[in-house]
Amino acid sequence: MSKLGDLGAKLYRGEVGYDFVGKRKIWYGISILITITAIVGLAVRGLNMGIEFEGGAVFNTPKTSVSVAKAEEAAEEASGHDALVQKLGNDTLRIQIAGVDTDKSDRIKVELAKEFDMKADDINADLVGPSWGEQIANKAWQGLAIFMILVVIYLAIAFEWRMALAALIALIHDITITVGVYALVGFEVTPGTVIGLLTILGYSLYDTVVVFDSLKEQSKDLAKQTRFTYSEVANRSINSTLVRSINTTVVALLPVAGLLFIGGGFLGAGMLNDISLSLFVGLAAGAYSSIFIATPLVADFKETDPQMKALKKRVLAKRRAAAAKGESAETPVSADANPDDGDAEPDEDSAPAVVGPRSGPRAQPTRNRGRGRPSGKRR
Repeated sequence: MSKLGDLGAKLYRGEVGYDFVGKRKIWYGISILITITAIVGLAVRGLNMGIEFEGGAVFNTPKTSVSVAKAEEAAEEASGHDALVQKLGNDTLRIQIAGVDTDKSDRIKVELAKEFDMKADDINADLVGPSWGEQIANKAWQGLAIFMILVVIYLAIAFEWRMALAALIALIHDITITVGVYALVGFEVTPGTVIGLLTILGYSLYDTVVVFDSLKEQSKDLAKQTRFTYSEVANRSINSTLVRSINTTVVALLPVAGLLFIGGGFLGAGMLNDISLSLFVGLAAGAYSSIFIATPLVADFKETDPQMKALKKRVLAKRRAAAAKGESAETPVSADANPDDGDAEPDEDSAPAVVGPRSGPRAQPTRNRGRGRPSGKRR
């Protein structure tokens, strides 16, 4: 078995782990900082909306040796507006100018033909009306809203409302970060961007549901035992699906990175950036939120339930009693054990939530459980 596969098996069995839920305040702080940065970038720089949303004209030239810089300068002089120029793979130019009507489009085409030393009829002009762009934008927002509503309804039925609320917050977190990156980088927002955004929301939801499903299974009849609190079970659910989440994220990011950095950057196919950036940022944010945001939020929401509060008190009381009797020398570092509040006392049946193999008494349960007991009860 490979090292990663062996690690995944140990994580699934609970032999090793990391206390994601116990350190949730750190992840919340990181997410808040990133979200604030994204909002500031959006407020200061705004989004570079594509012509499909703002309306305007698109001019496609035949093969030419004119540079992008010269074409951009000529287009701005002819139109009086900012122009976006892209050099396509066959040495043709694609020039986008927002806020241009039909009459102005004809004049711009003539001016460009003079500057590029070509016939005006060789330049193809396509017009996009502002009303059509506004309609596309409204449809995009409506689709996003419907998607969110359906997600909440499905999760509330399949799991519970707390998980639905946590998943919704995680999705909003992913959208905000992705939109903020677009504002900071200045990439154009096109219908391809919207498609990419909806795609990554589906992926993020899938990753979150995998953890939720594991949590739902492991938390059945949880109140009937006194070994683990809900937060500790939530932490075990994250660890048991961690390797799967990492594998699926890496496999999904590799082809998207190829589109973004090789296709859009190295090969100069700028139009690939419209969809590839949203996919790349969204996939990474979705994987992060499913582990560090969604499940810890569910644990926070669930721990406010009176039944889970009572369970936590029983679990911690049992651990204190075990420590007082000296039945275990192990102090678990778990989602609910805090050395500063006196609730970090051990329980001989509880499992640590820190990375690394179980040591000492945990590694040899048969001999340790028989210590100080009649020999007839050791087996």
